[in-house]
Amino acid sequence: MAFSRITSTSGLAAHRVSGPFPLPGPGRAMVAVPAPGTGPQRWAGAPSAALDTDGSIVLAYRVRDADDYNVIARSVDGERYTTVGILTKERFGAMMVERPALVRTGSGRWRLYVSCATPGTKHWWIGVLEAPSPEGLLDAQVHPVFEGDEATAVKDPVIRHDGRQWQAWICCHLLDEPGQEDRMTTSYATSDDGLRWQQHGTVLSGRPGAWDARGARLTSVLADGRVSYDGRATAEENWFERTSLAGPQSTGGDAALMAFDDAPVVDVRYLDVLSLPAGGYRIFYEARLPDGSHELRTELITAAATG
Repeated sequence: MAFSRITSTSGLAAHRVSGPFPLPGPGRAMVAVPAPGTGPQRWAGAPSAALDTDGSIVLAYRVRDADDYNVIARSVDGERYTTVGILTKERFGAMMVERPALVRTGSGRWRLYVSCATPGTKHWWIGVLEAPSPEGLLDAQVHPVFEGDEATAVKDPVIRHDGRQWQAWICCHLLDEPGQEDRMTTSYATSDDGLRWQQHGTVLSGRPGAWDARGARLTSVLADGRVSYDGRATAEENWFERTSLAGPQSTGGDAALMAFDDAPVVDVRYLDVLSLPAGGYRIFYEARLPDGSHELRTELITAAATG
């Protein structure tokens, strides 16, 4: 799989940019979780990572195989992961589960925001579990936080706390046209506690005639406001999303985002970026294999590579 990189910040308004975005390519790609089987719909990916106080990395991800479930795992070196536990779709009364969002709060507690499909429908909702430790999430009760509605399915959240407020970027699938539910946009919400949210509407959409015309799903956010997102041009490219970059349209407090260029950057999806205390990043992403299965890969991107 060939990778290309982008360093342009066209469209990023008056934000300090600290080097190239940490994209796949410069680091040594390692398979953190192999594909669960061969062929389409045999996927390991949709990752979300957070640092524990001991320096270990806690990783949450989705596996789709004969069954559908979320996994919580831990690693001391960032490359080899030991399973902490599994959260099945039945645990949430869901038909399927998708990308979780793992967050360690300022008080040291852990939250897992889970994406759940309502059985017999195209609807999705997002719930949250909270516990003192990642291990405790396995027995925590789920509470709905983003419920969607008859016209909108919500899933694949990216959740951040900047020390002042909670922020969420939510993938929204439009349900108003039967058979066209794969279309997706990204909405933005804020919260004082990460539990009760104020919605601010759509901030990133696909562009007619462009490679992302069918949808744009935000996948990671840097401190300087730049984001990665994946998308596709057509319904036929569902599950073949590619990743590109966007940034804030303005500095006036508007949360709207604007794509940097008209072409995707790298042929992966669900890119997650974890900032490291010593500088640099560890990135995670879902990569497609020739047989149609997907594996979860990780790379260490050093400070020198992004400086």
